[in-house]
Amino acid sequence: MLLTQMSEYVANERTHALSDKTMHHAKRAVIDWFAAMYPGSIQNPTPMLRRALKDELGRGRAVVFPDGEMATPRTAAFINGTASHTAEFDDIHRDSAVHPGCATVAAALVSAQHAGVDGDTFLRGVIAGYEVSTRIGLAMGREHYALWHATATISTFGAAAASALILGLTAEQTAHAIATSATMAAGLQQAFRSDAMSKPIHAGHAAEAGITSALVAREGVTGALDVLDGPVGMGVAMSGNAHWEKATAGLGSDYIIERMTFKNHGCCGHTFAAIDGVMVLTAKHGLTADKIKSIHVGGYKPTFDICNRPDPQTPVDRRFSVQYVVAHGVVYGGARLAAFTPERMADPVLRSLASRVTVSLDPELDALFPAQRAARVTVETVDGETFEYLQPTRKGDPDMPLTDEELSEKYRELAGSVLGEEPAEVLLAALWGLEKRKNMDLPAAVRGEERRISA
Repeated sequence: MLLTQMSEYVANERTHALSDKTMHHAKRAVIDWFAAMYPGSIQNPTPMLRRALKDELGRGRAVVFPDGEMATPRTAAFINGTASHTAEFDDIHRDSAVHPGCATVAAALVSAQHAGVDGDTFLRGVIAGYEVSTRIGLAMGREHYALWHATATISTFGAAAASALILGLTAEQTAHAIATSATMAAGLQQAFRSDAMSKPIHAGHAAEAGITSALVAREGVTGALDVLDGPVGMGVAMSGNAHWEKATAGLGSDYIIERMTFKNHGCCGHTFAAIDGVMVLTAKHGLTADKIKSIHVGGYKPTFDICNRPDPQTPVDRRFSVQYVVAHGVVYGGARLAAFTPERMADPVLRSLASRVTVSLDPELDALFPAQRAARVTVETVDGETFEYLQPTRKGDPDMPLTDEELSEKYRELAGSVLGEEPAEVLLAALWGLEKRKNMDLPAAVRGEERRISA
């Protein structure tokens, strides 16, 4: 049975000999999670959640960021998971269209703090969560992503698997935890095709549902073990064309966590190839906004369906607007935190150029999705010249990865903006040495704390 295989893998991963390479990539994933989480922790809706759930704070052993309030693991997972998906800097598994880290790492961290485990166990939980969630995402396929937000639905499994390993569940209990998490998985794409704050809450819910499922499974609560591949299970209900053999292919030997995409821009990943492509063209030909008559982006279906937003009005909307972020790439280079400040969004040069950007569906590029995320960018100048460039992948994808130093610099920029330079650096050193830590209490991870992290 599918869930039996996956749960046995999770239980075995607690003691399985892992390569230095796999552990290194797990640390990269955790560092990227902290980088994405910190700016998200001070952006709405995360502060709103802390106010809404204030009666649930002040107890428990799990840390809520950025100020270090204590909470029960469920509440901390919900708030921190939401924070890590808010600023749109969280990682991506390209081939399944899942952001696995936001829910998996959130649930793993609070589980580790709750259970008092060491860094090695924490990292093993993260690895198990990534492997389970991304493979279920691969099995559910493109059909699932047509309507559902895979980060909301599929990441629930990563949170459940990570929590189960860290909390010490047996293989049988783990199967029931994953099964229960499946029936709690939810999240509609309409939540981010409209201007709303619901999308990051998807990740928080996935983290909370995952750890809740593990906690109750430890007490004997059972789930339907055929909930994925049964006659009216998740595969039929939410995909219709699931290929469950993909969920176990290479499980325990071929580690998907070694092939993650770490974002180089703080917006929807479906816009990245277009941003990268237009930056190549403008640099090569010395183009500036005043020299450009028009920009056209040909992309795969989600680029067109989700990110064709010619008149975005809010920061949330602009993070999903090809027009805005491509123009920003020309005028300022890339799209990081400053791209969505009120001053930047009011820039008349940027707004004018964005109005000259159009998007269409490119069938050739769409046929490559999701395994390849490409964009065809065409720039027409005011002098009548036309330049075209095919951006075959995105900076940060497995075939064009961020180096360790580039990842560290991303972390410094994003986490440092909230923590401050010195505390952020101390935390970064601790994260690169996670496998040696005796516990997952990270006091310097809290904003304003100057205490040195102990080994």
